[in-house]
Order: sequence, then C-alpha cells, then structure tokens
Amino acid sequence: MFAHDPVAPPRLFQASLGTGRFKSQFDDFQVEEVLGFEPSGEGEHCLAWIEKIDRNSNDVATEISQRLGIRKRLVNHCGLKDRAAITRQWFSIHLPGIESPSPEQISGDGYRVIAITRHQRKLRRGGHRANRFVIRLRDCQFDAEAAESRWREIESRGVPNYFGPQRFGHDGDNVELATRMLAGQVEVRDRMLRGILISAARSCIFNACVAQRVADGTWDSPLDGDVFGFADNHSLVLPGNVRGNEASRVAAGALEITAPLWGNGELHSVSVVRDMEQRIADHYHEIAVGLEQLNLQQERRVIRLRPGRSQWQWESDGDLVLRFELPTGTYATTLLREMVELL
Repeated sequence: MFAHDPVAPPRLFQASLGTGRFKSQFDDFQVEEVLGFEPSGEGEHCLAWIEKIDRNSNDVATEISQRLGIRKRLVNHCGLKDRAAITRQWFSIHLPGIESPSPEQISGDGYRVIAITRHQRKLRRGGHRANRFVIRLRDCQFDAEAAESRWREIESRGVPNYFGPQRFGHDGDNVELATRMLAGQVEVRDRMLRGILISAARSCIFNACVAQRVADGTWDSPLDGDVFGFADNHSLVLPGNVRGNEASRVAAGALEITAPLWGNGELHSVSVVRDMEQRIADHYHEIAVGLEQLNLQQERRVIRLRPGRSQWQWESDGDLVLRFELPTGTYATTLLREMVELL
C-alpha cells in the first residue's frame, strides 16, 4: 500500500510546531519575480514592471490589452502570482514599431507600473528564474527557538517539493473535475480552465510519487533507477549516464532526485523506481491515460525544495517575518506547512 494523497501529502516533519495567522492582510504575503536576465532596453516588446494588490495576473493582462486597444495574446507574463497578496512581476507587450506607453496609460485599479523598458523577446510562462518572498505570520502560537531550529533544518535539508494545495482547487475539486474531463465525462471548453485542470492532473501523480518516497523514507536517498536533475534548470541525468557518485552529490545538494510529470512515452526511470512510479500512475489510471492521449510528453521535476537567501526576524509584536527565494514553479506554502499550521 502506498501513500498517495496528492492534496494533503505526508509531511517530512510529522508534527507542526503550532499555529500562525497567514495572509490576514495583503502585505503579509509579498512576492517579487526574479527574471534571471536583464532586459536589453531595446526591441519589439515593451516590458512593464508592475506591482499588484489583490489582482489576478491574467485579469491585469486583459486590462492592459484593453487600455492599449490590442489583442490579449500580445500581452504576456511569466507566472500567475497569488491574488491575495502584494506582488511585483514583469509583463511583456508586443508593440513593434510603436513607442512604449507611459506608466499612467496602463496602470489601473489595484496595480501600478513601476518601470518600463524594452526587450527583443516576449516573456513566456515559467521563463523567470525565481521568486522572492516576504511572509509575515501573525499571532504565532509556537516556541521561537524550536521554530528557528526547524527552519534551519529546512534550509539545510530541504523539504519535499510538493505542488501546493492551491494547484488542486477548493477541497481538491480540480483533481475530480480533471479526472472526469480526461475520461470524456465532461467537456471543458474554457481554455484557461482546461489548462488549470491538466496541470492539476499532472501535479496529482507527481505529488503521489513524492508522497510515497516520503512515506518510505527515500525522498532524499537515491534508489536504483532514479532520474536526477538540478534545482535551477530542467536538464536531467538519465540512469544510463550516472557516474556512481550520485548519492554524495544529492546529499551535498549538487544534484536532485526527480519524479514524473506524467505524459506520453516511456518513463525515464528504470528498475525499482519505474515500478513504483508505474504502480502509482496505474492507481490514477484515468488521469494517466488521459494525459497520454493529450500527447503531453513525459517530463520530470525535482522532489526537493530548499529556500535560498533566507532571513529570519521576530518582531516586537510577536510576528515572524520570513524572507527567502524559491525557484520558479515552487510553493512557499510547501515550506511553511513543514513548520506551522497556517490559519
């Protein structure tokens, strides 16, 4: 029997240290995008650095297109940032041969343009390097020394790189709807919702595979047949290319174990790892087959998450403020759940 609950997977640390109030105000959760490159200052694309408060990234992109009288597809951004937060991210606007608009022309309700520049290429989903977080936990009901010790362990060892519950919708409803959609039981015509459901389906199998390894105690210990990767890029080390020193490299954080993002084609893993991953996919048969029929290719994602550039600060009112950086596509809540229960 394997542990396969994708929405509430097992924690690395069995018990939380207490509770803290999370996102009670917009400035309790701040996210800033890190592009990983400097805009060139010239080119067909206008890049706008925008601060949003309680605004959805897609809605802001739609409003920008309406303000400029252009098609929505000409406005792009790297990621979907949390709505109930203060977020800063880049938007690209394809304006060949057209002067960049002023900040006032495209600023709107709940968002403002901080800076405008140009670049040769549009921004693509997931194209930025990382996100910086500033998180305030209020009314902290846990021991400060124990919490700091736990956080230091999280920094050094990392935590399982689960997709966060927001990927799965309220009470995990996205997984159920995705299963029905992929089985042909319901038709979802909305392109954005369809993409959300497909992502939830892939995340379901990934989380279940990571959950199994956490339950087995092998999430950070290589097994025969593992596929390795790197936290800062998507390149892989396949089983046929291993050097024999992978265990020490994983322990040092130079290399990471991966799990599947399900799709068409053969699993990259072999031996005992492939057997385990295939058993879990078989448990989610309708999802796995549906993803294969969409012609999504088998991909991999690292299963360990470590915060970078971390700072820890207790304030005089008892609030805890955490600052850290995470790679693109990972979840701050995945770190926090290993320390406290969020209220």
